[in-house]
Amino acid sequence: MTFVVTGGSGALGRHVVAALPGARPVSRSSGTDLLRGTGLNALRADVVVHCATSFRHEVRMTRAVLDSRPAHLVYISIVGCQEVPLPYYRQKLAAERLIVDSGVPHTILRATQFHSLLRGMFERASKLLFLPVPGFRFQPVDEGEVGRELAALAQGPPAGRVPEMGGPEVREAAEFARVYLAAVGRQRKVVPLKVPGATYRAYRAGGNLSPGRAVGERTFAAYVTGVRAGPAT
Repeated sequence: MTFVVTGGSGALGRHVVAALPGARPVSRSSGTDLLRGTGLNALRADVVVHCATSFRHEVRMTRAVLDSRPAHLVYISIVGCQEVPLPYYRQKLAAERLIVDSGVPHTILRATQFHSLLRGMFERASKLLFLPVPGFRFQPVDEGEVGRELAALAQGPPAGRVPEMGGPEVREAAEFARVYLAAVGRQRKVVPLKVPGATYRAYRAGGNLSPGRAVGERTFAAYVTGVRAGPAT
């Protein structure tokens, strides 16, 4: 079989490429622009693992991939996209529905937020005199582990929507923030924030969590301190 990974040079896609023998990465830097519709011949493959993403144009990009008519499309989605009314989550859910309705054989994996998302959030916030964080819980998962799971799914038959993949810990954002601060040697007062609106309520209710699928192994503490679990990523 031939394999293509969209967004193959990105934070997630590079892990898929590393774990999938013979996989060919495609991205804007390699001449394939899913939004402009250029270089789409590069998508021709038996299996396409679709890791490229867009906060505003997820559906449009996914449609371009579907138009290449792969024998198997593997798509990465987000846990809670049907619960949390965040525009990006709604884009992911709409892309899922587009894939299902397309008739293209597919596999859809929903994962919780990546460790790098929390790290980036804490890095930016820690520039202040105090560290503001969302007043709800996260269940971060390692990008390398998700990438290896996508690679494994790509080598199997189309399976529809498979069981979700969550990180090993469900903890308040404030707890993860303190882990980050300890790892980087900074001292900040951590301040959980409550925000009005449906999106915050959905997060606070655990819409972004999958505690029954805490299958990830690498903890956030291991991630921010540089300790690697499993194969090097």
